[in-house]
Amino acid sequence: MSTQEPAVDHRAERVLAYMIAATVGLSVVSIFAVLIATAMGAGADDGFSQGIWPVVFFIPVVGLPLGFLLLVALLVLNAVRRSREARTGS
Repeated sequence: MSTQEPAVDHRAERVLAYMIAATVGLSVVSIFAVLIATAMGAGADDGFSQGIWPVVFFIPVVGLPLGFLLLVALLVLNAVRRSREARTGS
């Protein structure tokens, strides 16, 4: 009979992965919203400077670099965890 190791909960990695998915996903959705709105003529006569459009334009500017930084943090966290597990032999 083989011995099974207990499943270890890597909550920080899972939270970072969901944050990356949400940030990049929201940025991509806002890019598509701007593309569709431009095709439908919402930008005519300076229409994008009113209402919620400035926020929609700003989301990818902040969201995509933030998603990249979160991805780097996830990779570093994963590498540290793996090296620590390899050192302890578990």
